[in-house]
Amino acid sequence: MNKKIMMALAAVLFNCMTGGLLAMAAGISPVAGAAGMNAVAVLFGGTVPQGVLRAGVYKEIWTGELVKALRGLLEGTWLDGIPDSSSLVNNDIIHLVEVGVDPEVLINNTTYPIPLQALDDADIAIELDKFQTKVTPITDDELYAISYDKMSRVKESHSNAINDAKFAKAAHALCPTENTDTTPVLVTTGERDADTGRLRLVPGDIVRLKAALDKLRVPADKRRLVLCSDHVNDLLMADQKFKEQYNLNQTDGRIGRLYGFDIYEFGNTPLYTVAGKKKAVGALAEAGEFQCSFAFYVPRVFKATGSTKMYYSEASTDPEYQRNKINFRHYFICMFKKADAGVAIRSGYQASSEGSITADPTTVTIPAEGGSKDVTVTASGSYTVGAAPDGFNVSKKGNTVTISADANEGEQKSGILTLTLQSNNNKTAKITITQTAKSE
Repeated sequence: MNKKIMMALAAVLFNCMTGGLLAMAAGISPVAGAAGMNAVAVLFGGTVPQGVLRAGVYKEIWTGELVKALRGLLEGTWLDGIPDSSSLVNNDIIHLVEVGVDPEVLINNTTYPIPLQALDDADIAIELDKFQTKVTPITDDELYAISYDKMSRVKESHSNAINDAKFAKAAHALCPTENTDTTPVLVTTGERDADTGRLRLVPGDIVRLKAALDKLRVPADKRRLVLCSDHVNDLLMADQKFKEQYNLNQTDGRIGRLYGFDIYEFGNTPLYTVAGKKKAVGALAEAGEFQCSFAFYVPRVFKATGSTKMYYSEASTDPEYQRNKINFRHYFICMFKKADAGVAIRSGYQASSEGSITADPTTVTIPAEGGSKDVTVTASGSYTVGAAPDGFNVSKKGNTVTISADANEGEQKSGILTLTLQSNNNKTAKITITQTAKSE
C-alpha cells in the first residue's frame, strides 16, 4: 500500500472521528456526522490532511473539550452551587444591577483591579477576569497523525492551569481587604507552632467565625467555610469529629458539615500581612505571613463564565522549528453581591517562644532630694518599657533605661517598672524603684 493511499485512509478515519464527535455534541447521529464531515472534506479538496478545514476542526474540538473540562473541574468544589449568572454575560461583560449587586459597595471595592463603567441608569458594567495560558508548542509530526491522547494531555494541562488561576482569584475576591465592622478578619488563638511561630486554629475559633456572621445577621443556612491546609491540619489534631468527617471525605473537596458550615478545603487561599492587610493575588509569603480561611453566605455571591477561545498557529508559519502553537483564553468572575456576608480568619504570629531580657540593676533607689539612675538592659531583640510608677519618670535610649524623680517632699514611695520583649511578651524584666522619704 503506497503512501498516498495510507494518507487517504488516515484522512477518512480522521474525518469520521471528528464528524462523529461533533455530531454527538450536537445531539445527532455519529454516523451522520462522520458522513457529513467526509462530504465536506471532498468539497474542500479531499483528504485535507494539513489544510484549513483540519485546523478549524481542531479548534472546535479542542475548545469544546477544554470548556467541558473546566465545567467538570467545578463539580464538588467550594465554587459548586454558587449562583451562576453566566446567562447575563454579554461580550465578556456583566451588568451588576442585573445580578442584584449594590453598586455603592463595589465602587469602593479594592479586590479587583478591573475596569468599571458607570452607566446613566446607575448600572455598572464589569469586565470578567481574563485568564490566558502560556503557549504550548506541538510539532507538525505530532499534529499530522492526530493523537487523541495528545489532545487529552494538552487539554488537561491548560484546563488545570486556568482552573487553578480561577479558584485563586475567586478566593481572593471573597476575603476581606482588612478587618472592619462589616468585613471581619479574625485571628487564630491556638498554641504556637514551634517551627513557624504560627498560632494554630482551634475549634473555638470556628465558633468565633460563626458568631461574626451571626452579628452581621447572615442567615444560618447555606453558610460555607473554606479552610486552608494549615487550618485543616490544626483541626485534625484538635477535633475528633472533624477528623472523622475528613477521613470520610478525603477524596472530595467537601469535608462535611460542622459548626453550622458546609466545610471545604482549598490550598491556595490569600495571604495576610502580620498587620492584617490582604496581599495581592500570587504574592509570596514573608516572615509571619500565612494563608487564611474564609466563610461566606452562598446566596450573596455570584459567579459567571464568559467566552473560551483557542489560539492556534500552524507549523507552516514556523519554517525554522516546524511546530504548531496552541493556547487558550477564558473569561470568568466570582465576587460578592454584597460585601457584608463574609468573614476571614488569619493565623496569628509569634516570632519566638524563646528570647531573653534582663536588667542591671533590678533594684534602684533614688535619694529624697531627687536625681536619676541608669539601668542597662540586655535583650535578645526589641523591647518595650511599661508605664512609670507614680512619682517617677522613665526614658529609654538604646539599651539604657533612665529612671528619675524630683525631690520627695513626703513619705517614701516605690513601684515596679516592667520591660517586655516584643517578640515574646512572656519574657519580661522587672525593676523595683524606691525613693527615700524627706528627712525631718
